[in-house]
Formats: sequence, structure tokens, C-alpha cells
Amino acid sequence: VPIFLFVAAPYIRRYVAGGRCKSTARLEGKVVIITGANTGIGKETARDLARRGKVIIACRDTAKAEAAASEIRAETGNQQVIAKKLDLADTKSIREFAERFLAEEKELHILINNAGVMLCPYSKTADGFEMHLGVNHLGHFLLTFLLLERLKQCAPARIVNVSSLAHHGGRIRFHDLHGEKSYNRGLAYCHSKLANVLFTRELARRLQGKIGNTLCTKVTANALHPGSVYSELVRHSFVMTWLWKIFSFFLKTPCEGAQTSVYCAVAEELDSVTGQYFSDCQPAYVSPRGRDDETAKKLWSVSCELLGIQWD
Repeated sequence: VPIFLFVAAPYIRRYVAGGRCKSTARLEGKVVIITGANTGIGKETARDLARRGKVIIACRDTAKAEAAASEIRAETGNQQVIAKKLDLADTKSIREFAERFLAEEKELHILINNAGVMLCPYSKTADGFEMHLGVNHLGHFLLTFLLLERLKQCAPARIVNVSSLAHHGGRIRFHDLHGEKSYNRGLAYCHSKLANVLFTRELARRLQGKIGNTLCTKVTANALHPGSVYSELVRHSFVMTWLWKIFSFFLKTPCEGAQTSVYCAVAEELDSVTGQYFSDCQPAYVSPRGRDDETAKKLWSVSCELLGIQWD
């Protein structure tokens, strides 16, 4: 058995690594925002895209964000890797980030909604939203709303939402969105990842629709599953942290996990592809709940109501 494993190891690792983004597309003159890019797949996504163009790392922890930006600048030689403060658990911070960004930057071509929390003990955001729903879905929903006009102005542009295979286990519990009646932190994560898929679906539909006599088809929105990645995302669970260490050989590295995010951001063949869900740099199966247009529309309406915005 040890000899077999030794011989098979490279093949196992190759299988685990999954698809790679083969695009060599450059992003000169283009601006990318990546949320949660101070660690894990977000940082590796930023590292790759920094070799192509300007990258803004938007994170809650500014010290860690600046350290990541400094490391990437040194490695890539690209001085246009900038760290900015963004706390997705606080709508005031999201609005402040968007306001500063729009005042300082005239361009935005790619928005990667990457940041996320997983397996949190029950807690709420500054605005009273359950933490998984608030950060993973509502925070990115508001950020996208605030930046969408700039994306339209700079079209062709792309919105990339990092979801998960876990969306298969989720459901949108409109009667208890904030988990006040019952709460399971594993399911709460699944629910929020399903919300990512439904948001992407409805956003893509709306971006393809007519506004006046103009067809809005040059901003695309796609979602993805990065794979099972050895990262800090499971830090809230001792058991999961322990299991991740034991089975790390069978998990993607953050660099491998970033490949589908990069693919959705730059691949030329996706120029007009929207409303899709990807894994390993190829289209992937979406759960029936993730294809429910009525739930997607209702979630959109409820999200706007919770955030106090009008997004028609």
C-alpha cells in the first residue's frame, strides 16, 4: 500500500488540483476589485490578476490586506496593487468603501465577490443580519448595487460571485432568514451559498433586460465553486480545522482553488456568457433550488428591503 500511494501520489494530486485557467489575457488599463483577498483563494486570485492589471484588495483587516498587497507588489513588480478597507459585516463600511472608490477611481471592469465566512457560531452583523447571510450574500449584494453603474460605464465588464458546491444543501428560509428560530452553522453556510447562486441568476437576467431602449448585455455575472480548498475558511470549527490538516493532501491549494475565479474573470470565451455556474474552469451542475427563478426574484426583493435600497 505505501508503495502504491507513493506511485499514485502525483496522479492523485493532479486530479485533486482540477482545472487550470489557461487564458493569457492581459488587463492593461483595467481595474479589478477582489473582496477578502488578504488570504486563501482571494489572495491567490489577486496574485494572478496582478500579473495582468490593476488590483484593489478590499478587506476588513487593513493590516493583513496591506501585507498581502505589499507581498504581491514585490513578487509581480506591479505597483498598482492597492489595499482598501471593507467590512462586509457593516453596511456603513460598504457604503464608505464604495463612495471612496468611486471618488478615487474612474474605471472598474471586474468585481470579484470572493470574501466569505463559514461555520460561524451564531452571531449577527452590525445591521442585525445573521452573519453568513449578512457577509456572504447581503454584503456583496449591496456592494454590487453600489458599483454597478461604474461597471456599466466601463463595459464590457464582469461580476464574479464565489459560491460553493455547498449550495446543494441550502434553501432560502424566508420565514427565518436570520436563524432566530433555529440555527445550524453548517446549514447557514449552505443557505448563504445558495443565495450567491440565486443572486447571480437574477442579476444576469436583469443585466440582459432592457433599460429604456438600451440593451444591457455587456456586464456579465457568473458564479463558481472553487473546490475544497485548504484555507483559513474553516477556522471557526475545531473539528473541520483538524480534518482539513489530516486530509490536506486531498484538498486543493489556494492557488489551485483560485483557478476558476481567474477563469471567470479573464477567459475570452466567457465574454458573452452570463448567469452560469462553474467549477474546475467549466460549467457545472446547479441544484434545482439554485435554478428556481421565483425564489431568486423573491430573494432579490427581500434583500433590497433588508438593505433599504431600490434596485429595479
